[in-house]
Amino acid sequence: MSNPDSFIDEVNEEVRRDKLFAVFRRYGWIGISVVILLVGGAAFSEWQKAKERDAAEKAGNAIQTAMTLDSAEARAAALAEADVTGEASAVAAMLRSNELYEAGDIDGAAAALEALATDAATPDNYRQMARLKLVILRGADMPASERRAILEPMSAAGQVFAMLASEQLALIDLEEGNTQAAIDRLNAIVASAEATAGLRQRVSQLIVALGAEDAL
Repeated sequence: MSNPDSFIDEVNEEVRRDKLFAVFRRYGWIGISVVILLVGGAAFSEWQKAKERDAAEKAGNAIQTAMTLDSAEARAAALAEADVTGEASAVAAMLRSNELYEAGDIDGAAAALEALATDAATPDNYRQMARLKLVILRGADMPASERRAILEPMSAAGQVFAMLASEQLALIDLEEGNTQAAIDRLNAIVASAEATAGLRQRVSQLIVALGAEDAL
């Protein structure tokens, strides 16, 4: 029986092979297409990464070159002309604001921050930073109600600059003569795990200066 069995096995194998070839002839293009897509996708991904890396290097070089100039005015002008996009553009705008401030152009520095803060294409953390710096820059020249309107949403739990915004709100409380509200806000900052060591120290010193018990 071994020979008939062997013959039957060979026939079955041939049948399976014929079926496999038939399936491959009918659907093989799908597998080939998948392979092409995978290879093409990987190649495109590498090209995109290389393109982004090249853009980042060019942006970094442009900003670095601008910051090596001798005067604040020249640095501000070069940063305004720098060919940068995305987050690099936000960094350049923030640096430009600093240089304008150093050059004595307070209005120009504020305008740069306002433009950044209202640019929907800019990542939210940069826009929040610009708002915070604008409040600090303008100080009492900006009505307290406007500063509060900017800072209150930023001081909510989980926001990137919640602690710094709370500190500025406490200063507004003091400005308006509401010392106890300021102390309560400052104590909350000291007690928060989100506050940095430097911020806790600064806030604690202010609490002591106000004649309240040192939260630390």
